[in-house]
Amino acid sequence: MAGLRRLVLDVLKPLKDPSIVDVALELSRIDGVEAVNITVNEVDVETLSLTVVVEGDNIDFERVRTILEEVGAAIHSIDQVVAGERLVEIPRRLRE
Repeated sequence: MAGLRRLVLDVLKPLKDPSIVDVALELSRIDGVEAVNITVNEVDVETLSLTVVVEGDNIDFERVRTILEEVGAAIHSIDQVVAGERLVEIPRRLRE
C-alpha cells in the first residue's frame, strides 16, 4: 500500500528535556518509519528551531504530530511531503 514516504517539518521545541536524541528515537519507533533526521537550525534562550525529516513507508502523520506535541514541540510548517510507491526528489534546476 502506498502512503506517506517522507515528511520534512519545521518544528519549534523547548530547550528542556527530552533531548533531540530521545525525540528521534521515539519517532523512529512509529510503525512504518525507517529513518529520522533531526537538525538544529537555531538555538534561542528557551527553544530549539529544528528540521525534522521522517522517512519510511506509510508514515502515520497523526502519530508523528502526537509525539511531537507530547514533548512540547510545535509544527510550524510542513515543508515537504512525499507520498506514493517511491521517493521523488526535487529536480536540481528547481532547487536553485
